[in-house]
Amino acid sequence: MHSTTMLWLKRWNFIERARLERELWDAFEAKQDPEAKLEQLRGWIDAADPSEPSLAEQRFRLEVWTTTLARIRKIEAMMTSKKQ
Repeated sequence: MHSTTMLWLKRWNFIERARLERELWDAFEAKQDPEAKLEQLRGWIDAADPSEPSLAEQRFRLEVWTTTLARIRKIEAMMTSKKQ
């Protein structure tokens, strides 16, 4: 199957999205800085050769992580407001 088709299927695959979301949640729970992880990935993407085979997949990871980070921060803010 063509790599573009495979990436399209991954975009709509709940399990693949959940796996990528879990990567960022695991980092957050391990007290790592999720913003730093996103910036590191964004830096890699920006510096990557356009012919890099994993570039499309890393862009997809960045998309999922960006959405996940927004969700993490929203939940974090709700939890903080409940403690006060």
